[in-house]
Amino acid sequence: MLRLVRITGALLVGAAFSAADPGPALADGTVQNQVSIYTGSNAIGYLQPLTNAFGAALNSSFGYSAYIPQAGYHLSLELPAMGVIFDDGDRSFNATTEAGFQPSTTTRVPTAVGDGNAVSITGTGGASYSFPGGLDLHSFGLVVPQLRLSNQGTEAVLRWVAYETGDADIGKVELFGIGGRHSLSQYTAKEPILDLAIGAMWQSFHVGENGRGGDFCKTDALSIHLEASKRMPMGFVTFEPFTSVAWERIEVDIAYEDANGSPVDIAIEGENPFRFTLGAGFNFVAGQVWADYSFANTSNFSFGLALGNISRTEEEK
Repeated sequence: MLRLVRITGALLVGAAFSAADPGPALADGTVQNQVSIYTGSNAIGYLQPLTNAFGAALNSSFGYSAYIPQAGYHLSLELPAMGVIFDDGDRSFNATTEAGFQPSTTTRVPTAVGDGNAVSITGTGGASYSFPGGLDLHSFGLVVPQLRLSNQGTEAVLRWVAYETGDADIGKVELFGIGGRHSLSQYTAKEPILDLAIGAMWQSFHVGENGRGGDFCKTDALSIHLEASKRMPMGFVTFEPFTSVAWERIEVDIAYEDANGSPVDIAIEGENPFRFTLGAGFNFVAGQVWADYSFANTSNFSFGLALGNISRTEEEK
């Protein structure tokens, strides 16, 4: 199963990057067999760091400027990249033996992003129980194309991709995201000290098919932002520092079969309810580049390129 979860990010957007090579275990599908050992709280603990990473990445780069033009239509095609660096706390969790193993034992074992070596313990009568290893990942990233359209101080953002992997284990990956932002500063002074905007974005993606013919993985992500920025002309470019606070949630529903072929359904919630973001960008005639860092339970960075006239008025061109 983990094989599918990790590859989801890459196929979700047609491009992804990772700082670690998962090695032969990922390539030959053994990780999917390993995770079938887990059910209930063990499965949640094993996959929680990946869920947090997905949420941190997906809820990034919604807004990199609080300025939304009031006059004319403005269009931008964007390519943001979002990354997460895992810390030591993400690499292990407390798991308890399952399947009637005696004596019941709780020990520290790898999560999905942790060490690749299994942890084995010996029980009554010399019986052995093995907790599966992880993928030994140190970072996780996504590159997500998006389209932005604004008019009269209101803006729409669209993310969508549908990808047939050609892999019988994975199948089709589909992402749909839609959001909107509205300028608050347009109701204040004609030339406000800071540009302010509020917005929300909802995203959903589906991955693969389980043995019951349903979705293997279904994810819903929601983010609500309050943003502020300041545009400062510097010759032929505009420098724009920005900040935002956001409430967000992500829920991943995973359905699979355990080692005995019994159905397992788990729901995992991300552990990033709030984030605080600091960043800056440079606005050119034909677009904008930006970079930011978000502080949260799972912190992350993002950077990107926007091509279009989304953040320049007619007077500035």
